[in-house]
Amino acid sequence: MTATLQLQKLTSEEKIWRTGKLIGQTPLHEITCVFQKPGIRIFAKLEWQQLGGSVKSRPAFNIIKNALREGKLGRGQHLLDATSGNTGIAYASICAALDIPLTLCLPENASEERKRILRSLGVNIVFTSRFDGTDGAQLEAKQIAKEYPERYFYADQYANNCNWMAHYNSTAPEIWRQTNGKVTHFVAGLGTTGTFTGTGRGLRYFNPNIELVALQPDNPMHGLEGWKHLETAIVPKIYDESLADRFLEIDTLEAYDMVKAVARMEGLLISPSAAANLLGAIKVAEGIEQGVVVTTFADNADKYTEAMEFIFN
Repeated sequence: MTATLQLQKLTSEEKIWRTGKLIGQTPLHEITCVFQKPGIRIFAKLEWQQLGGSVKSRPAFNIIKNALREGKLGRGQHLLDATSGNTGIAYASICAALDIPLTLCLPENASEERKRILRSLGVNIVFTSRFDGTDGAQLEAKQIAKEYPERYFYADQYANNCNWMAHYNSTAPEIWRQTNGKVTHFVAGLGTTGTFTGTGRGLRYFNPNIELVALQPDNPMHGLEGWKHLETAIVPKIYDESLADRFLEIDTLEAYDMVKAVARMEGLLISPSAAANLLGAIKVAEGIEQGVVVTTFADNADKYTEAMEFIFN
């Protein structure tokens, strides 16, 4: 009997359990060459090392798991959501493993790599205007869900508490264990805000004195995939504006330079948004005398061929 036929005999709960074993538990990598300062250590979670290839695998799985268990996502229904790319690929990988049809609203200017990956995983893609970004994709997804409520379960990652709770229950305790409780600062960019909100709240559970630093692009027309310039975008409902101790702005071109530096000095090919997170962590580290600063590398460079050609040429 083939592995495929064996998989078909698994119950829904067995499939969920097996898929969940492939989510999370990512390694913590110490930055030792790009930045050095006595008394300071910087670490980054290598989030591409899980099913779905990015930090978005955690909330995607948690959203799907809870929707199935609560009966919100019925047999034959499509999971529906808006995405700029990484959450969509995470959804697609997990839905393929769980035999769930998937429809995604995606800005038409998403990278060709993302489109190719989504199509290969069997996703039904609804393209939205490049000028409206993920905000436009969200509005389209809401309209589809409103018109066809029986056909779709609208996951709404920007308003679904399962998003930030995935990080509260997994990313935060992993960081706490991996640093032996020595983490003093957590730094992350704001997109859906799930990573920052959930990990921040989770780390504060372990130590209320951990400083939380939120990052944003320095202008609305930035080039950081998945990030939001909150002053000019639809603010996610899961966002907790009282959580951050302070905010830092990140320049896209500086992030591109950091991609090159990390490749040549740390041996890692990371995405521009991961590099932007590291820039923020370094800015924090430069302003303190002692501490353990942790951030996330949301994904690596695999899905950024066009950006990599620009950065390295």
